[in-house]
Amino acid sequence: MAEQGAAPTDLAQAFIRFSLESGVLRFGEFKTKAGRLSPYFFNAGLFDDGAKLARLAHFYAQLLIHSRMEFDMVFGPAYKGIPLGAVVAAELARLGRNVPFAYNRKEAKDHGEGGTLVGAPLKGRVLIVDDVMSAGTAVRESIRLIEAAGAKAHAVVIALDRQEMATEVDAQGATRDVPHSAVQYVRETLGLQVLAVAQLDDLLAYLHDQGGLGEAATYLPAVQAYRQRYGVI
Repeated sequence: MAEQGAAPTDLAQAFIRFSLESGVLRFGEFKTKAGRLSPYFFNAGLFDDGAKLARLAHFYAQLLIHSRMEFDMVFGPAYKGIPLGAVVAAELARLGRNVPFAYNRKEAKDHGEGGTLVGAPLKGRVLIVDDVMSAGTAVRESIRLIEAAGAKAHAVVIALDRQEMATEVDAQGATRDVPHSAVQYVRETLGLQVLAVAQLDDLLAYLHDQGGLGEAATYLPAVQAYRQRYGVI
């Protein structure tokens, strides 16, 4: 049974393949923000030309259409969410669903229109578009901005759900693992729907289906071990 918010299998597998071909998804040894050594790394900043961005937006839009999720506008949180939100809004419009788009600045502007929000006025049910979710911090900030404007943060759509334990920082600055992922936290604690184009389980399935062919498939044991150690159900 597919996890809540999971993409159709064919869409997720096509996205994994696209991410690998684009160099966005890489294998090796990478230190995560939580200090873990991960055998894979997803860098959405490497969707770095028009063709890649257009195809990326198509994956997001297809997921949203498949989900039949209702929302009134798109919001892209600074910084990576800004271009993502823009291209997703453009792709949705191309497919016949034209919705308003807005984003925020991290630094308030003290001239011109001023403030931290740019684009359409925030109103109604707002869909937040981002790449990945590490701890839910960016989502909480987005919710604060959206609610302060009188709108409702309704859902989040991301490219990849790493399906791993989030971390918390105590008063002394020490980090500890918690038994839920950032996605689970946003769903269960913040009450937002979360959609992901692909999940770690989709990456594992892709590597398994390679049948040992190609360099990527050789990383299957390392990714499985990482999922076993840090993964959430």
